Amino acid sequence: MGIQLEDPVTSKRKNRNPKRFMKLIIWISTFGGLVFGYDTGVINGALPYMSRSDQLNLNAFSEGLVASSLLFGAAFGAICCGRLSDRYGRRKVIYYLALLFIATTLGCSFAPNTGVMILFRFLLGLAVGGASATVPTFLAEMSPAKLRGQLVTQNELMLVTGQLLAYVFNAVIANTMGESGHIWRYMLILATLPAIILWIGMFIVPESPRWYASKGKFGKALRVLRQVRQEIHAKQELREIKSSIAAETKINQATFKDLTIPWVRRIVILGIGIAIVNQITGINAIMYYGTQILQKSGFATNVAMIANIANGVISLCATFVGIALLGRVKRRPMLITGLIGTSGAQLLLGFFSLTMNGSPALPFIVLGLTVLFLGFFQGAVGPVTWLTLSEIFPQKLRGIGMGVAIFCLWITNFLIGLVFPIFIDTFGLSTTFFYFLPIRIGSDHLRCQTLTRNSRTYTRGIRKILRNLAEREIVFSQRSSKMKVCNLNLSMIRLT
Repeated sequence: MGIQLEDPVTSKRKNRNPKRFMKLIIWISTFGGLVFGYDTGVINGALPYMSRSDQLNLNAFSEGLVASSLLFGAAFGAICCGRLSDRYGRRKVIYYLALLFIATTLGCSFAPNTGVMILFRFLLGLAVGGASATVPTFLAEMSPAKLRGQLVTQNELMLVTGQLLAYVFNAVIANTMGESGHIWRYMLILATLPAIILWIGMFIVPESPRWYASKGKFGKALRVLRQVRQEIHAKQELREIKSSIAAETKINQATFKDLTIPWVRRIVILGIGIAIVNQITGINAIMYYGTQILQKSGFATNVAMIANIANGVISLCATFVGIALLGRVKRRPMLITGLIGTSGAQLLLGFFSLTMNGSPALPFIVLGLTVLFLGFFQGAVGPVTWLTLSEIFPQKLRGIGMGVAIFCLWITNFLIGLVFPIFIDTFGLSTTFFYFLPIRIGSDHLRCQTLTRNSRTYTRGIRKILRNLAEREIVFSQRSSKMKVCNLNLSMIRLT
């Protein structure tokens, strides 16, 4: 981090409209989500061409490695960049992540063999994981409190939009460039465009005022706030930031040593479980291998590319629906509806792939069912799962709990991405979906228990722990695992 990246708002700027500048900051920053989405979605269409004998000549195992190596890198990128952004600043980390996106995308695009491709995909994963951890934090700290949820959600929409754009460009390139052997290289290199916009934009975007305040640089924090708020609101928000930082410094956060305490360990394990079961249902197998699933069902490669756009469109639309429903529908009915829909779609995928193998109608049935699966997942299951994961940890456990849970989520994502093409190659389409179905049902049962008030075993134990936590504020000792009991604190999470 030796290069000095000058903050554009440390100098005086006149006649700048705070609202317009705030919109510009949000627009530039969410390109981190866009390039994240494009890089995770582009492999969907690139693999069929990359696997050809005159290209990288991939088998099922090496296909899995190429696709999933990015996810393995993302697990470590998310952890490392969270700490780096705390130390060096959100803006500076995003700036270097943009450079890493550009360099690793070029490395993947010009990879001469499988080994080099896997290496650069892993390094690209570091940038993807870093963006997933840093960009939402930056947006949350830059946004006004009343718009924070909406603007942070915009990053999620840009992520899904990035995946949709990857599917669209894959289809356009595949259907306009014929059988050119290097089609996949053109698909990959397009990811440099949003990365370059993100990199250039970081010369315009200021540092987070909250990060400045956390380092005691209150003058710079106020100057940033004056650029994105009205004067009276800027001073008021700075006072709120100071109060928040003062309160946080009084809280001793949990460490890995505190996992020896039974109730701490139990909540962290719960968070890990929620993160893992969100992935083992097979959602990302469709997102990463949708084109190959459609190929196996009977579509030609170029037709499968076009058909796969439907998966991206429904994911984007369902994300809008899910965001709208979260504030209007109770979580448990929403979750159960989503679980019934996704389980039914997965069961029917396996059934029709088995009974209608070779039928000209099968590709269209598979396409319809994958769209149905994604619609229920992105519109109901995903939003509720992520919201629950963000709420189950008390403040003292939030850092270590979310860090461990998200790391496990990425690792599970990596394993699914690795084994799915092997399963398809070894067992076929229908058997693979049937293998995932028991895992799907088991994870559905666990998530329903987590959110059900009347559970007689698991949930009752969880609620008992949470009730005890609400009645007693726990202060962790940094030198031992002993605890001191303090005053009542009823700011606890909601399970319904």
